[in-house]
Amino acid sequence: MTTYADLHPERTLSVTAANGRGVAGLVKDAERGEDTIVERHGRAVAAVISVKHFDELQRFRDDLIAGSLILARELSDTGNRTDLDDAISAFGFDRAELDADLASGRD
Repeated sequence: MTTYADLHPERTLSVTAANGRGVAGLVKDAERGEDTIVERHGRAVAAVISVKHFDELQRFRDDLIAGSLILARELSDTGNRTDLDDAISAFGFDRAELDADLASGRD
């Protein structure tokens, strides 16, 4: 799998180099839209990104999750629907009794 660090080695720093750059420097880069990957022993362990980029990634993740749920529901939908009164009866209840309980405020 190709990673961001593989595609952008110029934006990858070791922990030691990141420490030398300092938090202020890394934050300044992020504010300019420059993402930085921090590696320890050649393995990416952290990313410094702007809040704007972080928010975009969060929205993208949320959209992917929502899309996956929609697709799963679409693929598993048989088209069969159950009438509410039939469902109430299947659980051994009577619609009139439930309505009366709701009206009286009983739990």
